[in-house]
Amino acid sequence: VYIEEQPSGFAKSAKIAVHVSAPGPNKKPGPVTQSRYDYIRFSFREAGEGQFFRDYNEQLQQKKWEHVIPQRKPGASRHRAGIMGIERTIQQTHANTDKNISQAFQDLTKLMEKAKEMVAISKSIATKIKDKQGDVTDDETIKFKSYLLSMGIPNPVTRDTHGSGDKYYTELARQLSNVLEKPLKECGGIMTLTDVYCRVNRARGMELLSPEDLLNACEMFELLRLPVRLKTFDSGVMVLQLQSHDEDQVIHLTTQLVEDKGSITAEDLSKEVGVSVILAKERLLLTEKVGGVCRDECVEGLRFYPNLFLTKVTCIT
Repeated sequence: VYIEEQPSGFAKSAKIAVHVSAPGPNKKPGPVTQSRYDYIRFSFREAGEGQFFRDYNEQLQQKKWEHVIPQRKPGASRHRAGIMGIERTIQQTHANTDKNISQAFQDLTKLMEKAKEMVAISKSIATKIKDKQGDVTDDETIKFKSYLLSMGIPNPVTRDTHGSGDKYYTELARQLSNVLEKPLKECGGIMTLTDVYCRVNRARGMELLSPEDLLNACEMFELLRLPVRLKTFDSGVMVLQLQSHDEDQVIHLTTQLVEDKGSITAEDLSKEVGVSVILAKERLLLTEKVGGVCRDECVEGLRFYPNLFLTKVTCIT
């Protein structure tokens, strides 16, 4: 296939002839079955033949007809136009969402069933250890119990097992005290009630506690003379602390740290002593309340300084 120009003459329009080859055996028949000509001629009466020649020649060089057109897959989505198409698309999206949610709930149900089996197995083994059935040494008993506690599968106090009255809150308070005593010692003897809520529910597994039940149980610590106490700061922040937690010692250490640093913020104290920013701020406010430090409210935030009014004597002469 090639193309040639035939310039115009007197009373003759410009022409372009496109010479074509004979069609192959697999080609579909054209509009004319037979012809004695092997070319197609285009006539231009009012110019434009130059642009046509260039564009046509460019297309011949690209040979786009030889490029393979990818076949659309059978499951490919078709273009939908109009309101009906939009509605069908929305319905399909909802159907896919429902399918995904159903599958997720099925997986969650299977996970819950496995968790219940694990709890049942742990209870059975714990009962055998308690009854000392078999040749189990004390060291092995302690080690296995530590494994159960690290897995978060102790036998939690629930309303189903202890009712919904004072007995439930009493037993829940005793269990909370036993569970939290060691973590409280590890974090300096004090922990916010928010952190307690997260830790306890993470350890209880499927038997989650409500915030109200946790608060009601914590309020019974002092009545039951347990080693853990509920304390509310002046700012309203609620914490759990060990009964042995010495506030005077905390104030002394905070005062000494501020004097050594020259000035300090709640964020700085949090990094120094390894507590949350909320607890660090409460320690500084408590120290300020007894006159150990002074505050400076500036654009950068709240900063605390040593209370020189009590530690230094100024003589005016």
